[in-house]
Amino acid sequence: MGGLTHRQLDTYPDTGPRIAYLAITVLATVTLYYELYVAGSVSPLILAKLHMSFSFLVVTLAVGNLIGAFGSLLAGVTDRLGRTNLVVAGLLVTGVITAFILPTATSKWPFTIESFFVGLVEGICLVATPALIRDFSPQAGRATAMGFWTSGPVLGSLIVAVVASHTIGASPSPAFWVHEYKICGIAGLVVFLVALFGMKELSPGLRDQLMVSMRDRALVEARAKGLDIEDALRSPFKQLLKLDVVASALAISVFLLIYYTAVGFSLIYFTTVFGFSVKDGNGLGNWNWGFNVIALIIVGLVSDRLRVRKPLMIVGGVASAIMMVVYLEQAGHHTSYYHLAILLAALSISLGVAYTPWMASFTETVEARNPALTATGLAIWGWILRVTVFVAYMVLPHVVTTVNPLVNYGTTVQTYAAEYGPQIAFAQSHADLITFVQTHPQVVATAQKYATQAADAQKFAPELAAIQKDPATFIGLQSNPTDPTLQAKAVQDLGGGATGVAALQTVAANQAAIQAVVAAAPQLQTLAPYSAQLTQLAANATQLQALQKVPANVFPYLQAHAAAVQKAAKETSGQWKDWYWICFGCILFFLAVVPLMKGRWSPAKAKADEEAHEALVQAELAKLGTTA
Repeated sequence: MGGLTHRQLDTYPDTGPRIAYLAITVLATVTLYYELYVAGSVSPLILAKLHMSFSFLVVTLAVGNLIGAFGSLLAGVTDRLGRTNLVVAGLLVTGVITAFILPTATSKWPFTIESFFVGLVEGICLVATPALIRDFSPQAGRATAMGFWTSGPVLGSLIVAVVASHTIGASPSPAFWVHEYKICGIAGLVVFLVALFGMKELSPGLRDQLMVSMRDRALVEARAKGLDIEDALRSPFKQLLKLDVVASALAISVFLLIYYTAVGFSLIYFTTVFGFSVKDGNGLGNWNWGFNVIALIIVGLVSDRLRVRKPLMIVGGVASAIMMVVYLEQAGHHTSYYHLAILLAALSISLGVAYTPWMASFTETVEARNPALTATGLAIWGWILRVTVFVAYMVLPHVVTTVNPLVNYGTTVQTYAAEYGPQIAFAQSHADLITFVQTHPQVVATAQKYATQAADAQKFAPELAAIQKDPATFIGLQSNPTDPTLQAKAVQDLGGGATGVAALQTVAANQAAIQAVVAAAPQLQTLAPYSAQLTQLAANATQLQALQKVPANVFPYLQAHAAAVQKAAKETSGQWKDWYWICFGCILFFLAVVPLMKGRWSPAKAKADEEAHEALVQAELAKLGTTA
């Protein structure tokens, strides 16, 4: 239990314990980002269930990043107060909020406010955890260690995608978003327990020095005994607010806009632009984050082996720019799942090749100014990063305006179109008939009531015409059907000869039907002006009956939103392209700033620097009477 109150190490740890401390730090980082990014796996469900617009979601994410920015700035105090206690406490707070508080939200405002606390803690840990990685990793192995740390946010995103793709069905209900949060929060509390008992940090005297390789260990420990901590920490921001620190922090911040766009909106992008399901959208996330993690770790090993950072940043930046253009050009085309997955993998690898060497180089750039102010340098970067993301998220809804209608109404419009397609098509092609039915309900009701009589009127039109000319003869025949005089007169009225005889037989056989037509003559007379419409009505009776079975809310909903959805569907790919071209420009800015950072371009010169440093260490150890 002593480890809960005393976490500082007074001697530099051996390789085994050091790797364990690094692993716990990476695990904590992964968990914190898993909790921060879990909303991305269920964002369409959250929008629907909590009645949240896309614009509101974007502003929420933007403000959350702004709060995280000041959390990062606050974390600069870890140069004085230590790192681990903030991380351990942060894991507890975010675990409880994610598992037990956020799932109880029933509207957008409680959800938003509670999410801000997670963003604040993440902003603090964005500084504290890489500072711990730097403390436990000499420069000779810094890129490898930072490769594992930078994989933390990406692994968090990967876990989000993997868990979602295995736990979310093809057609989840909006309320299902709670399920993902509970899984995430419980995992966070388990990691909190691991960190509570296992996380350690170096004492100020050890961590406030520059350590190039593990061979510096004896010298670092010897110097720590006489190091003036207060002097090293005096005016921290004044010491580090320099062009190389600030410009490189800004450059990587804008470079990562493509990453933060993917974190917050890739699922929305895949579902609205390419029509993928929520499950398949998360599946594409597996490709994105999985290959990014691999690249981050491998390039760290390569960078340490070559002893250079800048060439790898340039290679990764150029490859990212190329793949960015290829990727953005897919919008508006019927790109298959695996085609898009391969492009995502290539883009993610390129981003990883640039990012890991940058992290190593940035900490080395800060160390060149003052190794005691690592957390302060990372705080400056964290603040700039979060403010950059805040500005980007505020700009995004003005560049991509199509998401609201597609997310809020698109699914319902598509469902109605699929379920009632024939009825909708009929209503569109027979608008005049529908209008007639709606504006002449009494005429339609009369036509339906006397449909048999109207049909018989058409069927027996010649016979009825004769009866109307000579009603007395036919009335007489009803009383005396065998009277030869009346029969002869009726035959003559019906056309004479064989035709008349046949017509008289028709009258005799259908006397009831003909009498019903005569009785309904006044009502049928009111239908006469609408004969053309009623003929069309009779021809489309089946379609009209099907139309009447469509729920009453369908056509008003389509009338209100279908046009906006159709317009958004046409414009959305172009708007997303505009946003990704902005991301492309940010990559070019990153490439322009690389020369300002610390480090050699040539592996040979970097190796010579390391050998010269080793000679100085041995000379200083000899003066101190200490052996390495």
